[in-house]
Parts: sequence; structure tokens; C-alpha cells
Amino acid sequence: MFTGIVEAIAEVVNVETEGTNKTFTFRSAIANEFKIDQSVSHNGVCLTVVATDGDQYKVTAIEETLLKTNLGDLTPGSKVNLERCMPANGRFDGHIVQGHVDQTATCTQVQERDGSWLFDFEYNASTGNITVEKGSICINGVSLTVFNSGENTFRVAIIPYTYNFTNFHSLNAGETVNLEFDILGKYIKRILGSYAV
Repeated sequence: MFTGIVEAIAEVVNVETEGTNKTFTFRSAIANEFKIDQSVSHNGVCLTVVATDGDQYKVTAIEETLLKTNLGDLTPGSKVNLERCMPANGRFDGHIVQGHVDQTATCTQVQERDGSWLFDFEYNASTGNITVEKGSICINGVSLTVFNSGENTFRVAIIPYTYNFTNFHSLNAGETVNLEFDILGKYIKRILGSYAV
């Protein structure tokens, strides 16, 4: 269980292809606190730490994960947002995030607004996922609030802290992000759908 509050950024050091899987070596300032078998969110994707070595560690992503997220696009030098699982006595500073990406979206526009930034996104609505005005969305592991919610589009506003301390500062129009839609909304939609005539 995560909250969408990013703790640090990790940089890809190496990518190894093993059959249909990829093992990523990352470098991060908090890597020395990781342990093998620990679950860590990478751009919103829950992955298991399989090796640690000082400020570096390794995780493996299977084919399903690579196909349904933006992790397959990572190369040495790429940066991802990190969050460790929420402790049982922790606060929900963001919203309930499972680390299970629902689908990807494309950033269609970035606007600087004198101290903040607006990011517009478009996604394939045929999957059945939806956003709601002022609802929660997790983008690359970051808990954010939706506005200008459309059938397959939405916008988020980014404050300077979030812009500087996540990989939003390097996100450009045309690039792909991971989306995890609000878990409560997904359950409600599924329940209502099961009663449809």
C-alpha cells in the first residue's frame, strides 16, 4: 500500500534483458535503506527489490509490467519516482495507491504559470477507467488532484516542490506516464456496472 507521496528519485544505471523480463539497476540516495524482498513504487509500479549494494539496487519487471507501463521505455540515465510502502502507523498524506498501474497516458501539453505548472493528459477511455472533477489520480506514482476532467482527458496542477522533487520537471509533451485511477472510484464503477440492465 502506498500513498502517492514521492520520497526520492532514482536514476537508471543499467538495464539487463533476461528473456521477456528486464532487470533494472537504480541509484538513489535512499537505496542504502532498502532490503531484499521490499516492495518499492517506481513511477507508480510496485516492484520487489532483488539485490542491494550501497547506493544501488536491482528490481525485475516482467513482460506484463513492461507492456502496460512506461518502465519498458527506461534507459540508463532515466529517472523514476520512488516511494516505499506506507508503514502501518503512517499518515495518508496522499490517497490510497496500490502500485498497480491501470494504463498509460500521453502528456499533451505543459504550461508554466508563473510559479506553477499545468499538465494535460490524454488516455484511452475504452478501457473503462474514468476521472472525476477534484478526484484523485496517481501519475508516475505521484498523488494528484484532477481538474478539467473530460471523457479521456484531464489536467493537473503542479506546485514548485512537486515539480522539483519528482520527475515532473523532466516530463515533456508527447511522453508517456503511468496512471493508477482512484481505487474507490474503480470499485464503485464496477459495482454499478454489475447492476446495469
